[in-house]
Amino acid sequence: MKLSLLSMHRAYVALLVVTVLQGTPPQDDGQWTMPGKNYASTRYSALSQITPANAAKLRPIWNFSTGVLGGHEGQPLVVGNTMYVVTPFPNVLYAFDLTREGYPLKWKYRPDVNPAALGTACCDAINRGAVYADGKIIYNLLDGHTVAVDAQTGRELWKTQIADLGQGETTPMAPFVAGNRVIVGPSGGEFGIYGWVKGLDVATGKILWTAHNMGPDSLMLAGATFGGGANVGASTWTGESWKRGGAPVWGWISYDPQLNLIYFGTGNPSPYNTEQRPGENKWTNSVLARRPANGALVWAYQFTPHDSWDYDANAEMILADFVVGGRMRKVLVHFDKNGFAYTLDRVTGEVLVAEPFANVNWAKGIDRATGLPMLDTTKQTGVSRGEVKGICPSLEGGKSPASPAAYSPHTGLFYTATNNLCMNFQAAEVTRIPGTPYIGASTPYVAGPGGHMGAFIAWDAARGRKVWELREKYPVWSGSVVTAGDVVFFGTLDGWFKAADARTGRELWKFKVGSGVVGAPISFRGADGKQYIAVYAGIGGDWFLLSGDVRSDDPADVRPPADFAPDLARHTSQGGSVWIFGL
Repeated sequence: MKLSLLSMHRAYVALLVVTVLQGTPPQDDGQWTMPGKNYASTRYSALSQITPANAAKLRPIWNFSTGVLGGHEGQPLVVGNTMYVVTPFPNVLYAFDLTREGYPLKWKYRPDVNPAALGTACCDAINRGAVYADGKIIYNLLDGHTVAVDAQTGRELWKTQIADLGQGETTPMAPFVAGNRVIVGPSGGEFGIYGWVKGLDVATGKILWTAHNMGPDSLMLAGATFGGGANVGASTWTGESWKRGGAPVWGWISYDPQLNLIYFGTGNPSPYNTEQRPGENKWTNSVLARRPANGALVWAYQFTPHDSWDYDANAEMILADFVVGGRMRKVLVHFDKNGFAYTLDRVTGEVLVAEPFANVNWAKGIDRATGLPMLDTTKQTGVSRGEVKGICPSLEGGKSPASPAAYSPHTGLFYTATNNLCMNFQAAEVTRIPGTPYIGASTPYVAGPGGHMGAFIAWDAARGRKVWELREKYPVWSGSVVTAGDVVFFGTLDGWFKAADARTGRELWKFKVGSGVVGAPISFRGADGKQYIAVYAGIGGDWFLLSGDVRSDDPADVRPPADFAPDLARHTSQGGSVWIFGL
């Protein structure tokens, strides 16, 4: 019996994720076909040619300018001997031939994207990447469309409208494919959208199901198997405020094929002024576990009920199997914007470990029995409270959800970028007008304790403790990749790309890439059999808004920098390039 390429790819990925979840470093085919490397979103490469002993010999092999200045978030893909790169708006897709000298361009796809999306996108016109499946490169355009492009020819195969710009919905997130479903969601928590996630048919792009993240069970697709309580997605809101309550899905998705569950996080409730939305506001700031085929909700857990601080929970949900409290557990590990690192049972949502990985003072801890944070009431916000000072972390988070962590089954450790920022918070009454910001807060930042504004850390998720830390002057906003050679890679806002010993944290190598790094590196095997590392350079996202004069193509853009980082623009400007490094 002959298997199709799609069937073989699915079978391989299923075998790979089972091996990773069982804690044994898998064989690596040298590709990078989905955002987080595998279904478990570990961002772990089993390639091992680069080691702590030779990492200092890394050198640039290739560099390409994308022609777009903007926040280059996300990561390239490598499928076979082709590298695929997606730019920020206008979301051009490049395909490069890795078998030929200079990695020449095979083809370029220029989509038709509505420029009105630029005025609607909350936090820069970024894109978080693509996914490969069924011979297609599938990714989102900023203006609310998902497209599928033939991976060989660059021909557009289908294009589906999934979001409504008029409501403030944009779509910079990276799609995820589980089985024959393409899973997508919107940004727009700052616009008061009615958050959702959708399942599309991978062959045709047809929308097969839509599940909202709050509201009545019928709209949430929460049936009899959901154990979170009947209609709590509506009853934990006042009136029908859930209809404009936010809960966007703009982060990362993972999948356990054995349990047949996808896992994703939801963003902040709208507006920021908590006094306009009394209640726990389920299921904002939560992780939801759904069936990919029909969207059915199986379980949910809320990290920050009745969010007072914009602590979105869109960060990655990394899946692994290891011993917690003397028992082997199927776990989900999540570094939340609220500053706590959670180890959950991914079968049930039970909280197994929850400890701060960053400086936290809005809560004294997480009650393991109830899963609820133990609040410091002096740090709660709302119009009636006036300006609340010294809240840690800031709304940039103890970690940005845009900066995906990595997990090595080789070391048993997780690796993540972190921020060390605090904020003052003053809420204001706001009225929702569709398609316009629905925020209601002023939130100036200051550096946290110690004066450094960021760090890159290794974390023991079984015990809830930091193993090592590399401090940085500025917040660390990049994703990471860790390899079987026990080397971990990350980038900095001031334009360094770095390698560290995954076991000790010792810095091994660094290279100036010309613009701040807000993307996530990957590791792949080239056509010559050698291991390479690739990463985007191009500062953006929130840091385009905060860094001041980092844009030189617009003479009118002379924005002053934020007070807490007045000199960041001395070290970086906007950019847009892809780098490949090797030995």
